[in-house]
Amino acid sequence: MNTLKTIGILVLLVCIGACKDGGKTTYLPESTGAINSLAVVMDNQLWKGEVGDKVREHFAASVVGLNMPEPLFTINYMPESVFSGAIQKSRAVLFVSKSDESKVGIKKDVYSGPQTVAVISGTTIQEINANIDAKAEEIIKAFKDLEIQEQQKRFKISLNKELVLKEKFGISLDIPSVYKVGSQNDNFVWLDRQVPKGAMNLIVYTMPETYFKTDSTFVKDILHMRDSIGSINIPGEDIPGEKNYMVSGRNFAPHVYPAEIAGLKAAEVRGLWEMNHYPMGGPYLMYIINDKAKNRKLIIEGFIFAPATQKRDNMFELEAIIKTLKFE
Repeated sequence: MNTLKTIGILVLLVCIGACKDGGKTTYLPESTGAINSLAVVMDNQLWKGEVGDKVREHFAASVVGLNMPEPLFTINYMPESVFSGAIQKSRAVLFVSKSDESKVGIKKDVYSGPQTVAVISGTTIQEINANIDAKAEEIIKAFKDLEIQEQQKRFKISLNKELVLKEKFGISLDIPSVYKVGSQNDNFVWLDRQVPKGAMNLIVYTMPETYFKTDSTFVKDILHMRDSIGSINIPGEDIPGEKNYMVSGRNFAPHVYPAEIAGLKAAEVRGLWEMNHYPMGGPYLMYIINDKAKNRKLIIEGFIFAPATQKRDNMFELEAIIKTLKFE
């Protein structure tokens, strides 16, 4: 079957839905693949030209908030002729082609489950690239949502049974059992797990509902809050004559986005942290959750220290944990 015919079939599935055999449910094989991997299926000539560059521009763009460049997805490129057998079970698949019509679509569970398959086609190179530019954000979100679900499924096999978050904050998180409570006080809990060359960390605390005064000072208030919490709760190695603790990175402004966690409005903050008197640091991901029912801002932050190692998937795990938030 040639590429054009395959793409045509996929577009048809996207438009009208997968067919059923006599009304019976079709059971698909389980999808496979490493977290944040993406199978890209397209003609070799397209891959080596402008279209391939456009795909890499969006789907291999650097992850925001890391202290070294790492791509959104690890791309596994292949021509359509080898997209068969086990590789069809890939959890995230992107088909791109030059066709006799312009189409963009997203379909679930085509060859395996759970699976997201995106199809982009155009009659010219320029039209394909325009479709990629127009729909990449939507497709990336669909892939990322699936990967979050997969990550959560994997760590739910063995969860931390501590009740400290419920007792202090009235919340629960699905936290893998490898995370242990490191320290806590009346309004602060720190959990961490050891990783090669460092540690992954989760902290939870609250602030008054009125802490963030205006939109114009929001970023400033975030940085002040983090530095204040760090000075009290996240100390570093002792420095003679100096108090050493975590602060926000001085040379990088954080990226702030609107978000929703557990059905509540929130702000997502991605940035870098460092110690104020010691050369160490790394990325952090924070959610500021507007918990009006309890007149508070609930703060959940994940950060990692692992020098000279890739951190994309570690930070992704922390994001997946935070997104399991439930109010008890």
